This record gives sequence, C-alpha cells and structure tokens, in this order.
Amino acid sequence: MKIVVCLKQTFDTEAKITINADGKINDQGVSLIMNPYDEFAVEEALRIKEKDGGEVTVISVGGAKAQDALRQALAMGADNAVLITPELEVMDEYATATILAKAIEGMEYDLILGGFRAIDDGSAQVAGRVAEILGLPVVNVVTKLEVADGKALATREIEGGSEVVEVPLPAVITAQKGLNEPRYPSMKGIMKAKKKPMDKKGLADLGLEPAAVAAKVTALSYFLPAPRAAGKIIPGEPAEAAVALARALREEAKII
Repeated sequence: MKIVVCLKQTFDTEAKITINADGKINDQGVSLIMNPYDEFAVEEALRIKEKDGGEVTVISVGGAKAQDALRQALAMGADNAVLITPELEVMDEYATATILAKAIEGMEYDLILGGFRAIDDGSAQVAGRVAEILGLPVVNVVTKLEVADGKALATREIEGGSEVVEVPLPAVITAQKGLNEPRYPSMKGIMKAKKKPMDKKGLADLGLEPAAVAAKVTALSYFLPAPRAAGKIIPGEPAEAAVALARALREEAKII
C-alpha cells in the first residue's frame, strides 16, 4: 500500500495574530506547526502501513520553513518527504492543488490522505481540488477509515449524524478530528528523520510555468474583529433589575 499524505505548515493555534499597517499578517516571532487536521491524516497513514505494510510519502507546498512540518511527519514514521517550493508571491487553493496534483501524478499511490481543512484559511478546498484534477473519488470529514480489498470504507460526518461511504482505490480521504489520536515523535524517530530522504522541487521540475499556476483569488487585506464591549451588571431587586434590563436592551443594545 503506497500512501501519499498532503500536509501544510500553519500558525500555532495558540499564536497571537497581529496585522501590519499595510493590512498583511505579521508572522514575525510566530510559531509554526503542522496543520492539526493533517496530523490525523499522517497518523492514519502510519496505522494503515503498520497493519498492511507499504510506504508513506508526505508532501507539502511552501517555503523552506515547511521542512519542519515534513520532518515531524518523518519523525512520526513516514518514509519519504517531498517539498515543493513554487516561489510565487501569491498562492491560493487553485495554485496549491494544481501543484500538488502535478507532483502526485508522477508518483505511485493507492491512497491520498490529508486534513479536511487548514486552520489558517479554513477553506477546505485543496484536497477536493486535487481529487478533481486527478479524477479520483473523494470522501471528506472522515472519522473512521477501513481499507481492504482495493476499497476504502469511510465513515464521515454529515449534518445531524454520520454516513458510511465505500469508494474504490485510489481515492482521496480527508481527516476530521476523532479519526485517531496522533502519536508524538520519539527520540529514535527524530534521529531517524534526519537521515530520511526529502526531495525538493520547484515548478520547473514539475514541468509547470508560473503563469499556469497563478492565483485566481488574492486577499487584498486582513483585519481583526472589533473587541467585545465589556459586560454590564444591573444591580437592584429582581423587579427593578428586570425593568432596567428591558430598558437597556431596548435603548442601548437596540435588540427589542
């Protein structure tokens, strides 16, 4: 079983985000981590490998810093890593998916895994776009996965419940929280990861021109939500407080 896992490096979930005067996100001093939903995908790939044998390759599109997330996956137990550095000023879901699909197209694979969304942009588009480009079935927000006899049986979240979907392999599966509990890299795994191969590619290595993967969507600026107003405590006896509350809701909050 050859498994490819698409992953992304994102801001730490505990990071404090600030905006520069030009409307761009300030990433100075911000810790970067592997996208948590992609961690579920890596862990699931490793469990399938441990059960059925095979090989796990992790792949990411990003700058040099994305090596850290790939090395983490290698330390967890992945066999190979591929880092694609497109050197484009602006990237969107279209560009990322096109580059990933082109890279995966040249690999041997039986299954493609990834997180159902990234915690930074939350678009939940890339995996579905990769599946469309490669002509593969896709099952999103999966919380349980069984792979056997050339098929994947996936339990996925739907509104108000869950459903079970069976698709032939190869297929694209995206992970949701609850699929598993990702392991921590061991010291032995961290040392081994330093010796595992990481193939670094640019657009030219994939036969792509920058114009072919130019972003279709560009964020013009970012802004933080307005701070919440302080709460208000209304003192007094219940009857008096109720009158004051109704007045405040009508005259100040203007919701009644």
